[in-house]
Amino acid sequence: MENAPIPFIKSVYIKNYKSIGHCALELEPFTVLVGRNGAGKSNFLDALRFISDSLDTSLDHAIKWRGGIDLVRRRSTGHPRNFSIGIFVHITKEKFAKYSFEVGAKSGGAFVVKKERLEILRPNFDLTDLYQVESGQVTKMSLSEYPEAQADRLYLVAASGLREFREVYDALRSVGFYNLNPQAMLELQSPDAGNILMRDGSNIASVVGRLQQDNPEAVARIGQYLGKITPGVEGLERVSLGPRETIQFRQKVVGAEHPWRFYAANMSDGTLRATGVLVAVSQLVGHASAVRLVGIEEPETALHPAAANALVDAIREANATTQVIVTSHSPDILDVAGLDPKALVLAVSRENETRLGRPDGATLEAIRTHLYSAGDLHRMDQLILDEKSVEMQNQLSLFE
Repeated sequence: MENAPIPFIKSVYIKNYKSIGHCALELEPFTVLVGRNGAGKSNFLDALRFISDSLDTSLDHAIKWRGGIDLVRRRSTGHPRNFSIGIFVHITKEKFAKYSFEVGAKSGGAFVVKKERLEILRPNFDLTDLYQVESGQVTKMSLSEYPEAQADRLYLVAASGLREFREVYDALRSVGFYNLNPQAMLELQSPDAGNILMRDGSNIASVVGRLQQDNPEAVARIGQYLGKITPGVEGLERVSLGPRETIQFRQKVVGAEHPWRFYAANMSDGTLRATGVLVAVSQLVGHASAVRLVGIEEPETALHPAAANALVDAIREANATTQVIVTSHSPDILDVAGLDPKALVLAVSRENETRLGRPDGATLEAIRTHLYSAGDLHRMDQLILDEKSVEMQNQLSLFE
């Protein structure tokens, strides 16, 4: 399709991060990670989040928040000392970037950035700008003047002061990863700027308020989708209650002339989670700071299976501007009409190692010929990983 959206992250390479031994994946504008509980789906999303966390705060903070370097690098009998993450990203129509880094563990919980590399490319893959840093030393640089490197920090933070690299830095921070918590969403919230939805949804009222100002049509669309998920809901808005704020829902009640109004504290967990998902994928609209990618863990939790269609429809609409990755073990999400088999990534745990890849040929053929749906195969535990493609991932090099 000529007008098909281009995913922000086109490909991902991960080595020895948490339970993931090795993975190299192409991503779609809408990607669904499917697997049993404990298979490692969340670790894939966390590897992507690790990049933005390291740039937003610091590499040290991102590692400590996850329990230290020994809990970030994969545990195995081989005791890998290093972990690596790399991504190929679409920055603008005329600019792509390949960014990767390798972090090595040292004694006493310390660490060092063994290698970090950024290449900025044109659509024909001509190289325009580049840097490479190894253990605190800049070894390659396309510019004549540049800041010094430090062995325990990602160089992109320092390089963001340079015009040539700033756009990549901003883009990699313009992402959101969500494990929505209805309890955090129903409580009265302290107002903030509402620039981006927090991971648990605890500032959702501020984000809705900002959307009401920037683009009220987006809030109206959220209300329309919410009405398909929770019958009777006709809209929502941010309201102030003294120094705090919350979301107020308008819901049609049988026998009432006008919709009744309910605060978030009166709504079900399923409605609040659905609201969080819809706000997460819509928060780009009308906002100067583009949210390029949204990752959501198990968006179907606490929702009636019939709500899956509306939820996926909203995600597809958001795909015009925002890449979405979800983790799921819901057959109903997979059964949504028209879900491209290319959107499926399977996560399987083998001997405490997460293996990620596409379904095998027989599985894809069954889906494409409508012999079975992806949801049917998932119910029968017959979504089979293409083991050969997973083995081929081991032959790829992060810093090629």
